[in-house]
Amino acid sequence: MSDDQRLLVVVLAGLAILIALLSWQALRHRRRAEAFREPLPEEWRKYLERGFPLYRRLPRDLRMKLEPVVRAFLADVRFVGCQGLEMTDEVRLVIATQACLLIVERDPKAYAGLSSVLVYPDEFVVTERHEDEAGVISEAQSAVQGQSEDDQRIILSWRDVMESAADEDAYHVVLHEFAHYLDNSVGGLLTDTESGSEKLKDWHDVLAREYTALCEAVENGEETLVDENAAEHPAEFFAYATEAFFEKSAALAQSHPALYAQLRSFYGLDPATW
Repeated sequence: MSDDQRLLVVVLAGLAILIALLSWQALRHRRRAEAFREPLPEEWRKYLERGFPLYRRLPRDLRMKLEPVVRAFLADVRFVGCQGLEMTDEVRLVIATQACLLIVERDPKAYAGLSSVLVYPDEFVVTERHEDEAGVISEAQSAVQGQSEDDQRIILSWRDVMESAADEDAYHVVLHEFAHYLDNSVGGLLTDTESGSEKLKDWHDVLAREYTALCEAVENGEETLVDENAAEHPAEFFAYATEAFFEKSAALAQSHPALYAQLRSFYGLDPATW
């Protein structure tokens, strides 16, 4: 056999292996997609009705569209129970469904970089670094309900997840932290009103205007629909506004129509009509 013939055999063998690999991957993706299209077990839906009251208001077609996204999230993201918290189907499902509501119409692959969700039984302590105007750095410990500082993991307090279900105010720790995740995953561009992004100009204009108005209202001691803690930073405003968008949608649409319209466009959802 000549060298050219040997080369041809090697090339053909390589192509055969590549075709087989691609076929296997295509089959795997097809089977995965088919499995994810299976409806959620009735027991799981009971978990959601108990732990995620907003789920009861979702239009049926949105529920059906949400379920495969949730299944994919549960298959791809590792849940870790901390300080003895047992990871149950209910814990994983309630958190995953709330998180996936933010991306079901926007981009079902938006959490592709997320590797894990850590869940504590209650508030957990973190060490925060602060730098003053003189450049002096200090550290302090504080108890928090949730944390999302990068695009690889999110930390939550399960008690606060369940309190979100019972709270009548616009309080929702999962929606809050996963809104931060969406911002973190693009390097904070969503809330960087000074970025000069033409694509986000309309959103940034509304965000800057609404954020300034909220800061002024807080300084004047006025009541605000969006949590007053949103005055801390535009990124916090986005996260708290997301909570209000889903939990106080009708009120937000009436009192802050421009903000509601931008969030409706961003998430591809219109909860005020549910």
